[in-house]
Amino acid sequence: MSISFLKIVKEGAALFHLTVSLVCEGSAVMSSNQGSSPIAQSGGPSDGLFRKPRDPSMAPRHYRTPRSLPDVCPKEPTGEGRALCDGPSVVADQHRWTVYNSKVNLPAALNDPRLAKRESDFFTKTWGLDFTETDVMPSFYLPNISREHFSSYLQETAQRERIHERCKNICPSKDDLSVPTITNNHDKARAELEQVPKIFMKPEFVLNDPATFNAVLPWSHFSVAGGKNSRDVASSRLLQEKLSHYLDVVEVSIARQISLRSEAFFHAMSSQHELQDRLRETADAVAKLRARTAAIDRVMCRGPLRALRDALTHNNCIKLHNKLKLMAAVHQTQPTVQLLLSTSEFVGALELIATTKEVLQQELQGIHSFRHLGSQLCEMERLIDKMMVADFSTYAQSDLNRPFEEDSQVLEKDRLQSLVFGLLRQRKLDFLDIYSEEMVRAAKNVVRQCVVKSVSQISEIDADTVKFHEQMRLMTFHQWFDLLLDIFEHFILFLKRIKATLSVIRNVVLEVLDSSQRSRLADVSSATNHSDGRTNEDEEEEESVGGEAELAYLTHEGLFISDALNEAEQRSNAAAHAQTRAQTRTDACGSDSASATTESSSSREHNSNTTSSVPIGGAAAIEDVMPSDLELGRVANNVQELLYTASDVSHDRCIKVLMTRAKDGSLERLSSSEFVCLSQAVESFVSDTEELCGRRSVSLRGALQSQAYRFVQRFHEERKTKLSLLLDNERWKQAEVPAEFQDLVDSIADGRITLPDRKPTGSEDRKPSEFLCVDGEKYAVVGTVLLLIRMFLEYCQCVNDIPSITSDILTRLADLLKHFNSRSCQLVLGAGALQVVGLKTITTRNLALASRCLQLVVHYIPVIRAHFETRLQPKQYSILRHFGHITKDYNDHIAEVSAKLVAIMDSMFEKALSKYEVKAPMPSACLRNVCKQMAKMHEAIHELLPEEQTQMLFLRINASFKLHLKRQLARLGVVNDGGPQNGLVMVDVAFYSENVQALRSLERLDLNMPEIWEQKR
Repeated sequence: MSISFLKIVKEGAALFHLTVSLVCEGSAVMSSNQGSSPIAQSGGPSDGLFRKPRDPSMAPRHYRTPRSLPDVCPKEPTGEGRALCDGPSVVADQHRWTVYNSKVNLPAALNDPRLAKRESDFFTKTWGLDFTETDVMPSFYLPNISREHFSSYLQETAQRERIHERCKNICPSKDDLSVPTITNNHDKARAELEQVPKIFMKPEFVLNDPATFNAVLPWSHFSVAGGKNSRDVASSRLLQEKLSHYLDVVEVSIARQISLRSEAFFHAMSSQHELQDRLRETADAVAKLRARTAAIDRVMCRGPLRALRDALTHNNCIKLHNKLKLMAAVHQTQPTVQLLLSTSEFVGALELIATTKEVLQQELQGIHSFRHLGSQLCEMERLIDKMMVADFSTYAQSDLNRPFEEDSQVLEKDRLQSLVFGLLRQRKLDFLDIYSEEMVRAAKNVVRQCVVKSVSQISEIDADTVKFHEQMRLMTFHQWFDLLLDIFEHFILFLKRIKATLSVIRNVVLEVLDSSQRSRLADVSSATNHSDGRTNEDEEEEESVGGEAELAYLTHEGLFISDALNEAEQRSNAAAHAQTRAQTRTDACGSDSASATTESSSSREHNSNTTSSVPIGGAAAIEDVMPSDLELGRVANNVQELLYTASDVSHDRCIKVLMTRAKDGSLERLSSSEFVCLSQAVESFVSDTEELCGRRSVSLRGALQSQAYRFVQRFHEERKTKLSLLLDNERWKQAEVPAEFQDLVDSIADGRITLPDRKPTGSEDRKPSEFLCVDGEKYAVVGTVLLLIRMFLEYCQCVNDIPSITSDILTRLADLLKHFNSRSCQLVLGAGALQVVGLKTITTRNLALASRCLQLVVHYIPVIRAHFETRLQPKQYSILRHFGHITKDYNDHIAEVSAKLVAIMDSMFEKALSKYEVKAPMPSACLRNVCKQMAKMHEAIHELLPEEQTQMLFLRINASFKLHLKRQLARLGVVNDGGPQNGLVMVDVAFYSENVQALRSLERLDLNMPEIWEQKR
């Protein structure tokens, strides 16, 4: 049973897939048979054909609305909504012929397949016989089309063509089926369907129903026993074949019905789409019509009616109460000014005084009760000027001298803005000088407070008995350095506060300047409109309403202040009052011209029924009180210069702290690390102030540079003196190289030309070596040279820490290297070590060791030069020439040492060979002595000098030997004639050659001994 049931389910799924495929293929057949245009796919190729996506992930997600078939409504275009704007109007052009009604074109007329024979005289009968016989040249603009041009298209459509052919085979075209065939097929299908039991056709057919299930699968045909017999198997197979036959009949019938009704289905779908398009267009048109109707109602009806009604109501109210409110507002001027002054609202008081003056002159002139008010207002204005200057001075003192522990950058920002606005309005442009004077006094107090705080923590210094400057000198360096860092920190905070305060002042100045420029542009525009006379009733109404609204606001504000005076004891609305003051301060720069315009327009409207544009005389009068744009720009620049001055003042105070400490020379006696710490602290402070103030300052750097010059001079003198002492005590013997010096040399080879921060771990456990290895080459050195290497590394480290003294350090290092060269020359070549140290003689080993030490210094001179070159400015590269001169001096010294070694052997040769005689026994005693001396010479220097230098030195010594032997042979008259004497000489020469070439590293030395004989002429 389970196998049969699964079979039914699988066959049902196959039937569903076959039905879907028939529907798709039927649509393709209908489209191809009826010649309808294929459905365009959005985002597809430009040819408009439906393209099956090769990859499901790349398939387009949006499709255009399918276009209806052309035979639904042939006289009107169909398609998307946007085609309506290009096609003919259905209402206006329905009876007029358009291009959309055309059915035949010229190629169709010429290639009519219904004509048996084409008219040969179609063109010649009109244009002559030459028309058809003329050869037409092929067009140069049209390519020669071949089958290869369509290869890509054929590849893309090959799959669809195969599907189409398969669909034609499955469902033949309706044109191929005759009426009798259709009738016969229909009857045949009906007969076949009648074979299917009616139970499968019922709507309530459900296999879950036991009765239905038993009817479909009669269990009576199967035996009840558990075992299977041949009868049960046959019955099951028969039932399965019967159900398969029913399924085939239903599938064939469904496929036939779909193929017969596919045209009607697609016809109905295309008509539905067209109907939806037209309904959508109609709905859009109705929505647009409704929107336009609503807009017309809102713009042309409601607004104007409401504006007219509100304007009439407002004008009537203002005309009734205008004069009384204006007088009430002026009456509140004096108490309001006093209230504003009590809260330091100088800008509001000045604005109110200026507005009241203008109202008295223009609107309330001649009123007896206000005859003394003008002089009273002028006196109050002069009093406000003095109060603002005194208040600004008090503010500067409290701002600059407040404790640094406070977090706020700007003290009472609203108060500062109000003061600056008021001072600018009254042309008190010298208020920055007051701030500058207070700033200098505050800078002095910063240093004094820091010193007092530091001294209070040091018990050794009695602040009551010791003077202020002496207190700093009595401190240790670390105490004084902590004090200096504290001063730097306080000055950074000091400058940040000054910058924040000056930023507020600058913003106020720029705001006033911007307001002045905007007001001037507005006045020019208003004057232009007035001169042109292009005003109408609507504009006059709006202007009157606007002026009256401003007047109402001013009057309302005056009444509010009056209420505040009457109810001073009951401040229930303190928050709103504070907000009003803030708004007054913010808008102070532009409120005077607006107030003047308001009062003028309201007075004119009260005096006459006609209105005109607002005059600008009142605004110009108020603007004359404010500084000009040039003056405001100068004030803004002075604000920035004041910040620079603050930086310079801070640096000057720090310079005095440095000079006070350096007065007794304590800064010159600092160690390298201490001076480096001082230099880094000063450089950090200078960099911070430059970043904060935006200008490079040189005063503090200059003071540090002068101290650095003294420090460098003392630094150099100490090391030069130390080097002189080392050289004077040097015995010029090979010294052992400690491990730390070898590590130091290795770090230089790695590119780290600095002293190590601490002694390398494990260097005490390592034994010292005999030679110093530099780049794979061994150097035998004395102890002085090892310390000299450390000295010039100290110079390089000093340059790293204090870049500003690079040029001074370079000249001092050059002097140190010259001193070592000259002093070592005096001690070794000049034999000064005999008296200074007490050496008995200057041996060849001493000379070779001195030469090797000089070569080591020459090796490091290019390294030192490259290090300094990276820290010099390009314009300072000229001082690098010192290294070239030093290198030349060292090379000359090395050459002199080599010449001295040769000279020692030369004198020995001259003395020994002058007694040389050519007689038996051989080898002679003279040559034995010469070879012995040369062996001693080789033994003394071969471990000190490298192999190449040893060979070159012995070549020079051999040349000296050959010269003296040649002279002696010439004196003795011995010639190269093969005689007995010549033979004896050759024995000596062979003995000499064997002994020399037996020495280490001289085995391949070319002695060229035949040069001892005179050449025959």
